[in-house]
Amino acid sequence: MNRLFLLFVKITGWPIALFYYRKKVICLNNDKSLRKIKGAALIVSNHTSVYDFPLMMFTFLNRTIRTLVAEVMYKKTPLLSKLLFKIGAIKVDRNSYDFAFLGKMIDCLNKGQVGLVYPEARVPKEEERGHFLEFKPSYVYMALEANVPIIPVYTNGMYGRLKRKYHDRAKVVIGKPIDVASLYKDNLDEKENINNINIYVKQNIEDLKHYLEEYEKENKKRK
Repeated sequence: MNRLFLLFVKITGWPIALFYYRKKVICLNNDKSLRKIKGAALIVSNHTSVYDFPLMMFTFLNRTIRTLVAEVMYKKTPLLSKLLFKIGAIKVDRNSYDFAFLGKMIDCLNKGQVGLVYPEARVPKEEERGHFLEFKPSYVYMALEANVPIIPVYTNGMYGRLKRKYHDRAKVVIGKPIDVASLYKDNLDEKENINNINIYVKQNIEDLKHYLEEYEKENKKRK
């Protein structure tokens, strides 16, 4: 990871991001402190587009975010592959049984960094939009092993062409940090615990989606 290069990307990309996303960040219960992540943490979000990561990068601008990126992105062009390396992305090969990405992310978290995971593992197809895909639970293991909180985040994915089509803005809803260690039950085995925590986190992000829907309804009433 090249920190100077990442700083350059943030500075030069900020005006473009403002124009492209026109994002609005909404904190649960209007708690603005949720936007300032202190210490190590793992951001967990729904996945809508390959442009989700830049949105997160400019949402949590004060932190360097280490994100998991699927192998397919590294195969697009040599330039993109080099760019992903420079910004500190962690490669995940979904077609193999190589789980090295787990150790790499845990190592980053142990160093006090902020990680980003999309548990759906892929962008939904057009007919799948409107509901979440299955959440892969490996991120729960990362958070437990590094003993860091999970920051649940929901984004509506309305950017670029979609945003113009629906006359909407990109909206990001940040939830309250989840202390995964406190959810671990000693009377259950590891697999059961990880499964239960995975369900709990997914429900939290679904609740953020509903929170945004109610937020937008209230705003329409005021207009």
